[in-house]
Amino acid sequence: MTYGVECLEVKFLSIRKVALISYTCLSLIAAEPVLDETRSTIAKWVEARQLISRTRVDWQSDKEMLEQNIALFERELKDVSEAISKVGTSSTQVGKEREQSETGIKLSNEALDKAKQFAANFESQLVTLVPRLPTPLQEILKPLLNRLPADRAMTKMAATERAQVLVAILNEVDKFNNSVSIFNEKRKNEKLEEIAVETVYIGLGAAYFVNGAGDFAGIGAPGNAGWEWTNKSELGTAVKDVVRIYRNEGRPHFVSLPVSIK
Repeated sequence: MTYGVECLEVKFLSIRKVALISYTCLSLIAAEPVLDETRSTIAKWVEARQLISRTRVDWQSDKEMLEQNIALFERELKDVSEAISKVGTSSTQVGKEREQSETGIKLSNEALDKAKQFAANFESQLVTLVPRLPTPLQEILKPLLNRLPADRAMTKMAATERAQVLVAILNEVDKFNNSVSIFNEKRKNEKLEEIAVETVYIGLGAAYFVNGAGDFAGIGAPGNAGWEWTNKSELGTAVKDVVRIYRNEGRPHFVSLPVSIK
């Protein structure tokens, strides 16, 4: 009987081992889906943490850029505000400057009108004066005189250009008046024959002529209708001396010549 009991106990233990092993296997088989789900959950959590980390880094970078842009916009807004305030404060100054400019333009136009009137009056006087100038000087002035407007009232010639022409004419007249000049000309003798002579102009005040032989000479002076010439053959030697001195062909010395003042 004892043997039989021992056999039953052995069998019972064997059955318990088999049952325990079977239970363990069944438990492992049942837990496998839970492990897969856990692994998936952990993987998603890690991915979420990585996404949060990247988002935090990106936001930090974007935040710095936004702060820089805000600072830039604030400076620009400040500059615009200052510019607007300056425009407001300078509007009065702009008005004053415009008023001053308009006044300057008005004064300039008035001065220009006066200059035009002066030029027209001076041109009229000059036209009447030209025939009284020496013939060589008239030839020198001819290119400048041709530039003067034919119709002084209706001309479109600028006042500045007219003034320049008048100044150039006066310069030539002044240069002639302050120098001694010799020109080759022709004079009529008592027989009304034209004789080639050299004329010495002493500015615009007097002139003396002599032919090559020295036996035909005379004196000239400005008149109301032009230069007037008087034959004085006795001046031949003296005028020849003046010509030689002028050309450095003779020794410089004083030469006495008559002067006619009218």
